[in-house]
Amino acid sequence: MARLLVLAAALLGTLLAGAAPASAHAALTGSDPKDGAVVATAPEEVGLTFSEQVAMGADSIRVLDPSGRRADTGEIIDLCSGAVVKYGVALRAGLPDGTYTVAWQAVSADSHPIAGAFTFSIGAPSATSVALPDRAAGGGIVGALYGIARYLSYAGFAVLVGGGAFVLLCWPRGAGVRPVQRTVVRGWLALTGATLAMLLLRGPYTGSGELADVFDLAGLQAVLQTKTGAALTSRLLLLGAAALFVAVLFGAYARRTDPKERKDLAFGLGLGGTVVAAGIAGTWALAEHASTGIQPGVAMPVDILHLLAVATWLGGLTTLLVALYRAPSVERAAVERFSRVAFASVAVLVATGLYQSWRQVGSWSALTGTRYGQLLLVKIGLMGVLVGVAWISRRWTRRLAERTPEADAEAGTEAGAEAEPTEEEREEQALEETLEEVIAEETDPERAAQLARQRAAMATARRKKARDADPERTGLRRSVLTEAAVAVVLLAVTTVLTSTEPGRTEEEAARSGGAAAGPAAVPDRPVDIRLPFDTGGVDGKGVVRLTLDPGRTGANALHLFAERPNGKPLDLPEIKVNLTLEEKGVGPLPVAPDRIQTGHWTASGVQLPLPGDWRIQVTVRTSEIDQTTIEKNVRIG
Repeated sequence: MARLLVLAAALLGTLLAGAAPASAHAALTGSDPKDGAVVATAPEEVGLTFSEQVAMGADSIRVLDPSGRRADTGEIIDLCSGAVVKYGVALRAGLPDGTYTVAWQAVSADSHPIAGAFTFSIGAPSATSVALPDRAAGGGIVGALYGIARYLSYAGFAVLVGGGAFVLLCWPRGAGVRPVQRTVVRGWLALTGATLAMLLLRGPYTGSGELADVFDLAGLQAVLQTKTGAALTSRLLLLGAAALFVAVLFGAYARRTDPKERKDLAFGLGLGGTVVAAGIAGTWALAEHASTGIQPGVAMPVDILHLLAVATWLGGLTTLLVALYRAPSVERAAVERFSRVAFASVAVLVATGLYQSWRQVGSWSALTGTRYGQLLLVKIGLMGVLVGVAWISRRWTRRLAERTPEADAEAGTEAGAEAEPTEEEREEQALEETLEEVIAEETDPERAAQLARQRAAMATARRKKARDADPERTGLRRSVLTEAAVAVVLLAVTTVLTSTEPGRTEEEAARSGGAAAGPAAVPDRPVDIRLPFDTGGVDGKGVVRLTLDPGRTGANALHLFAERPNGKPLDLPEIKVNLTLEEKGVGPLPVAPDRIQTGHWTASGVQLPLPGDWRIQVTVRTSEIDQTTIEKNVRIG
């Protein structure tokens, strides 16, 4: 058992250390302005579009100017319409030109935190001093602790439910066996402790990421108002009912001797235990993966069945392993019954697992080309190994079943009976009795403790020797131990899988994000930019306002307006325009506009052959010797 625990800890640590910070089902599929866009004028608001519903807080979207100051009003705007999930934030008026950073954080409908950042520019890109935290959403020490608590909650649920089912369905006598009792109670304690830890860690896990905020009462109150907080609270309440179930199972039920009373109590415990177990499983189904995406009405009951089947199989396997190593004896009938229960559980697992895999992956390309699909393949492989080892265990079980009572009596392994001790065993037993007498007469406490340890070691060695003398039961113990080790790894992979963005969502986000990440165009309106200038001479200061209509590739109408600082029209001796698309090697394309009236020039049919970031250079001459060139970048779609 010690070796198994060390192996489990090492494998769990390896898997959690190699796991990326939690991703989620919801993904950012678009934004307005788009990532990297250069817009001519400041937009009124910034909008974010998601693949699925998300929960937004008061500070979920922040827009920062080049110097790092807030450029938004801080008020989240609900822009959702029909199936479109979109939220935004209004921008302040009069924003200057430059590069702006949009930092966002939300919680997806399946309880996982998501976050990201992108930039857009007004007028032209500029340097920015914004420094965003490099810790991903759900990462850091808080994310690691939350992941460990999530794993322990799954493991505790499996041991609690599977251990109780093993006693009621397979080995009623096990209700009075101390190692079995301790195993189930520890499962309850692990699940309860992990649930409390997740409830306390939930606030910083989805928010600040700071461990110091664990005991922030305001944050805890906010968590309790969320879907996940309600699910965790409901789980704690159901665990109170589960504690009553455990108390009756190992108390009144274990002491019952009348067969009819014992049968009636077993029926009540089975019915009530099933309801409580399904309710606890439902707290995962209602708050996590099954509650969002396609077909949630089907996915949630399927998820509950899947969790119950996992718990019945793996939790029962753990209890059987403890009984085989710690209990004085386990009836072969109990092993046979568990074999049948495990087979039914595997059948339910396969059926529900196939549906869940289709729902979360959706295509062969996502199965092999996404992290979720690759983890799912690992899980399927481990399931195959686990089923193979279980088949070996069933072979050992059949060999036990085929033995006659006479053979059992000869081997000394029939429940409640012992073979005639050999001469060597009689000598060992006599030596233990002598040691016991010496300990009773020993006055030196240290010497008595040493003799007691020797006696305990001899008793342990004798029991081990008796167990190992039965090859069938020894083979069963080893195969069950191997099953348990594989199950530990399988549970760790499942925990990581529940924190990973499904392949179906990742592919949909990639398809949507491909368009969003491409060349970002100026909104569907004419380009209108303002270019302050200063030539240094008389009447050398002013502003040139340039308009391109319709602001797309192809022919455009160009208008130039020159104004004095007081806003009045300014006549210029000369004004010229050059257009350059450096990334495509186009230009400079010269434009010589015609003067229409004071302070107004125009040119028709200005061709912009390709989309991209166009540099617009305007050369302004205010006298024979005073001139300057001013420029801005504009993205043309």
